[in-house]
Amino acid sequence: MNEANSVKRADFWFFWPTRVRYAEIDAQGVVFNANYLAYFDTAITEYIRALPYQYGLGGDPATGTDFHIVKATVEFKAPIRFDAEIEVGVRTAKLGRTSIAYALAIFMKGGDAVLSTGEVIWVNTDMKAGKSAPLPEKLVSAVRLRES
Repeated sequence: MNEANSVKRADFWFFWPTRVRYAEIDAQGVVFNANYLAYFDTAITEYIRALPYQYGLGGDPATGTDFHIVKATVEFKAPIRFDAEIEVGVRTAKLGRTSIAYALAIFMKGGDAVLSTGEVIWVNTDMKAGKSAPLPEKLVSAVRLRES
């Protein structure tokens, strides 16, 4: 998703629906900026579950690896207000050897207008060595199967 203006609803097969809660808005009555990352994080978790791929708290005990976020960006296109029903689209934009980049976009429920876009990049990390490690093959396979 190099061109945020070219993002379309059809770019995504997975959407996480939610409703904006009062605690998520600011004094202007719109979603507070930090909450966009919370929406993205939850949507990625649900996307991974839908692949399907098992990912639990603390990573993979068998390999001693876990994911670290190394980049997170948000672009704000239009305000999202209290009680709005929104859907966060998620897709894998890029699979590297040790990293995975997620492309995200927020839409009104059933709508086509892009309210926000974002990118989140994870690096799989060997927790003992503190260095990057190859992505789990089961995750790579699940993504390739679903995103092809």
